[in-house]
Amino acid sequence: MTAPARSTAQRVDDTLRRLERDVDAWVATASPEGEPCMVPLSFLWDGATLLFSTAPGNPTARNLAAGGRARVGIGQTRDVVLMECDVEPLAATGIAPEVADAFAAKTGFRPGPRYVYLRMTPLWVQAWREVNELAGRDLPPLTPPR
Repeated sequence: MTAPARSTAQRVDDTLRRLERDVDAWVATASPEGEPCMVPLSFLWDGATLLFSTAPGNPTARNLAAGGRARVGIGQTRDVVLMECDVEPLAATGIAPEVADAFAAKTGFRPGPRYVYLRMTPLWVQAWREVNELAGRDLPPLTPPR
């Protein structure tokens, strides 16, 4: 039996908890020629943006440098958060030490100086579990719980 649809407020709360708790996400990009690429990457949520890191020469980093947009999927098929994000590439040397430490503590990965960080700002966010939540899947801008 399908559970009743969650309210928008509950979906926002659940999404914020997922962003704090989850470690990995699927990041989808496309090359300038339209070639798709989707990879799993670990992330840190700071309350407003997601921070990822990857090698600068891989397709994801190249696509994001060229296009500046990504789709990010977090969670399981029946409890998903989907975001479209603007992306800002940052050199590893440009990240504050406390941010790098927080990223490493959450993800278990400390990027080396040749890696890039990717700060992603959600433009829109959707969250749903079952078909009964599809109609209300668009969430308002995310803000931390009070």
